[in-house]
Amino acid sequence: MAETYRSRLLGAAGVTKPVLIKKVLPEHASNPDFTAMFIREARISATLSHGNIAQVYDFGCIDGEYFLAMEYVDGQPLNRVLKRALHAGLSLLPLPVALFVCSEICHGLHYAHARVDEQGQPLEIVHRDISPDNVLISYEGQVKIVDFGIAKAREPHGSATEPGVVKGKFLFFSPEQARGQQVDARTDVWSTGVVLYRLLCGRLPVEGPQYAALPRLARGEFPRPRVLNPELPMELDAVVMKALAVKREARYESCLALGDALVALLSKLTPRFSAISLSYFMRELFREDLSAEGRQLKVPPAFQEQLTQWREGTAAPPELSPEPPTPPEPPAPPEIQTDTEHERVNRPASRLGLLLGVGVGSAVLGAGLAFLLVTLQGPASEVPPETSQVEPMAPRAAEPISHGHERASPPASLSPALELPAPVPPAVPAPRAVPEARRAPLAEAAYARATKALMRKSLREAASQGELCLLHAPQDAECFLLAGDAYAQQKKGEQKAVDRYTAFLRLALAHPRTAEIRLTLRHLEASLALQEGSRLFREKHFEEALVRATRCIAREPANAACHLLAGGAAAALNQPATAAEHYRRFVEMAPDHKLVHKIRATLAAYEQQQARAP
Repeated sequence: MAETYRSRLLGAAGVTKPVLIKKVLPEHASNPDFTAMFIREARISATLSHGNIAQVYDFGCIDGEYFLAMEYVDGQPLNRVLKRALHAGLSLLPLPVALFVCSEICHGLHYAHARVDEQGQPLEIVHRDISPDNVLISYEGQVKIVDFGIAKAREPHGSATEPGVVKGKFLFFSPEQARGQQVDARTDVWSTGVVLYRLLCGRLPVEGPQYAALPRLARGEFPRPRVLNPELPMELDAVVMKALAVKREARYESCLALGDALVALLSKLTPRFSAISLSYFMRELFREDLSAEGRQLKVPPAFQEQLTQWREGTAAPPELSPEPPTPPEPPAPPEIQTDTEHERVNRPASRLGLLLGVGVGSAVLGAGLAFLLVTLQGPASEVPPETSQVEPMAPRAAEPISHGHERASPPASLSPALELPAPVPPAVPAPRAVPEARRAPLAEAAYARATKALMRKSLREAASQGELCLLHAPQDAECFLLAGDAYAQQKKGEQKAVDRYTAFLRLALAHPRTAEIRLTLRHLEASLALQEGSRLFREKHFEEALVRATRCIAREPANAACHLLAGGAAAALNQPATAAEHYRRFVEMAPDHKLVHKIRATLAAYEQQQARAP
């Protein structure tokens, strides 16, 4: 919404100061909403004076154009630092750098949250847009928060920003922010936790389009940091997950509390890391840029050696809580129930409520072809003991979908369960009990128990022991593989299986089962997309259901159920060409299906309708 200029503030007797001039772009200058947002940023920022917040010096209007004169930070935004670190051979930001940067963000945010007006009343400032784009790091090691343009506050004159308005970058939204609910300081705790997750793991907790990301964020459906980066200390993993608690009451009560936790971890890990260390890091990363400007900022040889160790991965691993020599075996994780009984694996195949049909003109089919809702259910089948299959999720059967103002019911002939052969996923063979050379004794014992449980088809016990294996050997690819195999065979374990398999592939690209696991991952992702698309279809969110169906087809092009879902969603959206394309693919893939004659009648109606089109 704005453009910026590097400028210089002129004072008496030749005194000057570098500043940044920010003004609304000409195409937005006449928009009252943009102007109001810009004025709000100036009003809020002018009240703040903290070392971790870029200060505002002046605000005014010249020739109808508002401008903001603020502190010029001689450095780079955090998102650019991340990109440059990757190009410099650092797969992740060094742990001390990440902890220091986020602790400084917390200090600046807490100052803003605690601000009061002249009468001592809280201003209730919430930034609402904390992300790597809005954090600047100077070449002197200073961390500065910028852009309070969409901040929420109780302004001094008594008015308030609009409650319930959703603004900001949705991948950093807190659950309450995504729902348009009232936000407070704990919303910024969440966003800072997302930034920390990004720095530690190299990716965001949830990625993808808004319609897919927000529901997962709101439900807390994302892997723990240690799943993606097993080298992280357990204490740090717990700090991040507490900052990202879905319920506000379970998060840190303030950014100060989160910042204190990060400072405590940093002092244990790297006691001597400070702002000057961060400045050395920035100078090394952007040495070419500085040299192009004719600037030569010195960096001690000792830090250059430290940077080389970070780049090569030879720095000492963080050990904040060393394992005792002979600790008692810990119990199974609370979220995994240990079941020593054999788990049944001859469950019915997945079901999917789908829509069939399209409305056509009364001259063609009289009263029109109603939307039909059918349930696809495959017969139960026994799984041989020597192999196991990944089974798709089983959504609930859907209710009839209305077309226009009427609700159509399935004809009596379609009331029985209809069989649609689902694509057979790759078989998951029993894991090979080949322990790693450096596997800890407790990890080796858990691995052996998990292997035996998986052979007995005691899937919950296998998953529980697999997690224990990961707890004691967080970099053991075989433990991730074993846990993934256990989750993949459970009725509601697809997402956890995807997370464990993804971590396995990251650690063991040359493993003999790599190609097989990639195929299994594609099936699991297709199954999740099909399940989610079915739910969205039942809720009449047809556009999103079509996107999920398209994703399912991208993962498994030969999945007839995905094409049937895509055809039904496209028909509901009045996209006959798209619906016809997917219906044709469905007929080709499942020519013996009981619905084929109905589908062919629908395709004939499309062709007649197209023939009558001018």
